[in-house]
Amino acid sequence: MGVKLNARQQAQLAYLQGLTPKFQKIHSTIELMANMQADESVVRSFGRTLDEIKSGAGQMSLNGLAETAGLMSTMARRGGGQQMKIRGLRELFGSLKINYDAAVKAASVAEAEDEKP
Repeated sequence: MGVKLNARQQAQLAYLQGLTPKFQKIHSTIELMANMQADESVVRSFGRTLDEIKSGAGQMSLNGLAETAGLMSTMARRGGGQQMKIRGLRELFGSLKINYDAAVKAASVAEAEDEKP
């Protein structure tokens, strides 16, 4: 018998599957920033991508993912030392991937339903 997911879980999985290319873009942008090859427009685009993830995850009730993306967006926009910013973004990106994996796992497991035989 197949796994039956409710509509919310199906929507969450569809949203989460669309995040994979964005994660690759985020990783490459962080590395560009670390190598001092990212200009201001790339960093602004990076912040917008994170804001999109934050709002989409919030709408799908993926709160851990939304919070981490919001922290990354704030970190990318703030001033201060470049080394500290890169280190913080790398650590938060690791946290974002962990939250992503947990969200995929939670959305993939069918919720227990009260069934009467």
